Parts: sequence; structure tokens; C-alpha cells
Amino acid sequence: MATSPPVASYGPLQGSARLWGTLALSLATFMNVLDSSIANVSLPAIAGDLGVSTNQGTWVITSFGVANAIALPLTGWLSERFGQVRLFVTSVLLFVLTSWLCGLAPNMTMLIVFRAMQGFVAGPMIPLSQGLLLSSYPPALAGLAMGLWAITTLVAPVMGPLLGGWITDNVSWSWIFYINIPIGLLSAFMVWTIYHKRESATHKLPIDSVGLGLLVLWVGALQIMLDKGKELDWFHSPEVVALGVVALVGFCFFMVWELTEEHPVVDLRLFTRRNFWSGTLAISVGYGLFFGNVVLLPLWLQQFMGYPSIDAGMLLAPVGLFAIILSPIVGKNIGRVDPRHLASIAFIVFALVLWMRSNFNTQADFDTILIPTLIQGIGMSLFFIPLSVILLSGIAPHKIPAASGLSSFVRIVAGSFGTSIATTIWQDRAAMHHAQLAESINAGNLTATQVLSGMAGAGFTPEQALAQVNRLVDQQAYMLGVNDVFYASALIYLLLIPVVWLSRPKPAGAGGADAAAGAH
Repeated sequence: MATSPPVASYGPLQGSARLWGTLALSLATFMNVLDSSIANVSLPAIAGDLGVSTNQGTWVITSFGVANAIALPLTGWLSERFGQVRLFVTSVLLFVLTSWLCGLAPNMTMLIVFRAMQGFVAGPMIPLSQGLLLSSYPPALAGLAMGLWAITTLVAPVMGPLLGGWITDNVSWSWIFYINIPIGLLSAFMVWTIYHKRESATHKLPIDSVGLGLLVLWVGALQIMLDKGKELDWFHSPEVVALGVVALVGFCFFMVWELTEEHPVVDLRLFTRRNFWSGTLAISVGYGLFFGNVVLLPLWLQQFMGYPSIDAGMLLAPVGLFAIILSPIVGKNIGRVDPRHLASIAFIVFALVLWMRSNFNTQADFDTILIPTLIQGIGMSLFFIPLSVILLSGIAPHKIPAASGLSSFVRIVAGSFGTSIATTIWQDRAAMHHAQLAESINAGNLTATQVLSGMAGAGFTPEQALAQVNRLVDQQAYMLGVNDVFYASALIYLLLIPVVWLSRPKPAGAGGADAAAGAH
């Protein structure tokens, strides 16, 4: 399983060609990363428009993530077979087509299908953009190239919620997908114009089709189980039990096959390396927690705090500000500092942010909600690069693409799983809090009696008064539920610190560029 290596048979680009090449590749990367965050604040609008629950709406996020992760193992084989430039341009054009189909989707089922297709065709774009960008710069400027690339991937999550919120409030949610069409067409045209004469050599290589099929089977079954579990009452449902069995059996067969296959789609032997498994575990669980909470926060703000999409987006966007400022500094100095220290600080910052959020109440104002988001950017700048240095430490240069690709696969899948788990736990905890709060509303509760009497005096019928109280109880229950998720997430971040210290990274030296390449 490999991200694509740089095109080695050509010298670096010169002058304006390098500038335009960097811009063209950055546009495609921006579009891809933007699509993983732009839909977050639009979920309530999408779900409402298509007549499904917001819980079902999270499939718009998870279907993209899982399909994107499954496509990663194919990148190396496809680029060897068809050439890196052809594959990249084809991937961008197919992304444009699937974005158009997402915007046209008449119902939630078709939107999920098109989002999965969009995620799958997007798979090769990120690793190939890294390879083509590195081929455009001389080795001495590899760190600069990856720094520019990393900034693009950090600006997109800042723009995504803002853009998604504004488009949803002022135009239509369909346009969060249509916006990709002009960006993608421009990027594909520029990349083909600049790079088509620098095509990589092609070879016919065997592909592990059985391993790939098993991968799709067990990851897909597990994700569907996590997404449908809540509405089907988990293991009381024969469908959920069947999905669980398929996922477990598929995973076992996948493990056995990949460990005995000569050309495995995923090189599982990398997990025998302490640095790799500890770094991958820390970056994947950390990312899963981060992504789950990033989806949860705007859902809570819009559904129970009355925030319009654009305001929810404004509260999420600043997460990238400190990350954009600090990431180049971290990348430049990563060789001078033990990456375990930096990763530990990142987890402490994330835990602090989520602890602050776990103390929110229904009176929390805009600034109170915004401050933890700003602080979170500091943690982001110390998260990706140090952990990538740890997991790639000690791995032979020719195996770095495979290791980077495998860790990216695990991380992206963890992000999709984290979204499903966070929203499910939130619903369950909210239901429990609702039941506890509702028990206290009875004739013996003086406050409840006074509130109901006051409503009766204001002209409410008994049914209207109880419905109003139920809405207030709902708001409190879902606030307490989201606080529980934030608090538990903070504790898990602290538990990840010992995992980081199980690693024994070698000094990073000049490996910052490799680490940055594996970071996203």
C-alpha cells in the first residue's frame, strides 16, 4: 500500500512553471480537503431537506471518509499502471463529476452513494499531489514544498465551515458540491498543461484483488454497522448482528491473507515495528476523537442552541489559525526536539480544549464557545508532524511511502468511525439525561409547578405548557450529553500520552519533509 513516490526521472521545474504547478496542485488538494469539512455545518439543512434525521445525515461525512480510505491502497498500483499525471488529472475530473452528482442528489440514499463515489475517486489525489510537488522542487527545497502543501491542507478546514455555513444559509446546500466544479476543472487543466510531458514510467504489476475485496468488505460492514446501530437498536437487530459477523470474519480472513500474500495491498508487517504501531495508534485515535467532536459541535449548536449555519461555521473556522502560523515552525525545527514531547503537548492541549467544552451550558455565549476552538489550533500544529516523524522513524526509505499510506488509511477510517461513535454516544447519553430530568417534573417539584402555572396564566393550554417544558428538557439533556462526550474525549487524549512514549524515535534530522508528506 503506497502513496506515490516523486517523479524521479525529471529535474525540478523552473521559474513561473514551478509557481503555477504548485498553485495547480494546491487547488486540487484544497478542494479535496475542503470537502471533508464543508458538509459538517450543512448536515442539519441537508437532513431536513431530504427528510431524514440528522443522525442519518452523518452518513454524508462517513461514506466519503471510508471510501476515501479504501481507495488509498490502490494509488501505488494505479500510478504504476497508468502514470502519475494521467491518474491525478483523471482523479480530479472524476471528483468534479461526482461533486456535480452530489449536488443533484434527489434523496439521502443517492447522496450517500455519490459521496462514497466522490471519496473513492478522491483517494489518489492527496498522495499524488505530494509526489508531483516534490518532483517540482530541488531536494534542498523539499521542506519548503511540503510546508506550502501543508498550509493548503490547513487553510481548507478553516474555509470549509465558513463557506459551507454561508452557502447553506444564503444559497442552497447543493452548492457546497457545485463549488468544486470550476476549481477542479481549472486545476486539471493547469496540471495537465504543466506536467503531461513529465509523465512517470508505467509498468504492469500484479494487484492483490482478494486482499482489496476483503478490505472493502470488513471496513464497509463495520462502518454500516456503526451508522445503523443506533436506529436499529444495536445487537437486538438481526441486521446489525449480521453486519458485525461479516466485519469480524472479513477482518480475520483479511489478516491471514495479507500476511501470507507476496504482494499484499496492505503491508501489515509494518505493525511489528514499535514506532510504527504506537505512532499510528496515537495519530488515528487522536484524529478519530478530533473529527468526531468537530462534527458534533456544529450539530449541537444548530439543533439545540439556535445557531444558523454561518455562525456555527464561524465558531469552527478559527481552529486552523494557530495551526497555519505554527506548523511551518514545527516542521522546520522538528529535528531539534524530541517529537514525543511535542505530541504529548498536543494531547494535553486537546484534553484542555475538550475539558473547557465539557463545561458549556445553554447560556454559553459566542466568545465562550470560540476560545477553545482558537486554542485547539495550537494542538493541531503539534499533532500531525511529530506523530508522523515517530511512526516513520527507523523505516527504510523505500518503505516510507507504504508506511505513510497505511497510517493514512488507518487514520481516515478512524475519523469516520469517530464520527459515528461520537454521535451515537451523544444520542444515548441525551436520552438518559432526558429520562432523569423528566422524572423530576411532577406535582411535588415546586419549580416545575410554578413554571407550569406561569404558562397557564400566560394562556398556554396544559398540552402546550408541557410541550414547551419538554423542549427545555430536550435542550438541557442534549447539552449534558454533548458535555459527556467532550469530557470522555479529554480523558482519552490524556491516555494517549503513554502510548506515544512507548515509541523510540531516532533523531528526525532532515526527515521533516518525509514526515510532512505522511502527515495528511
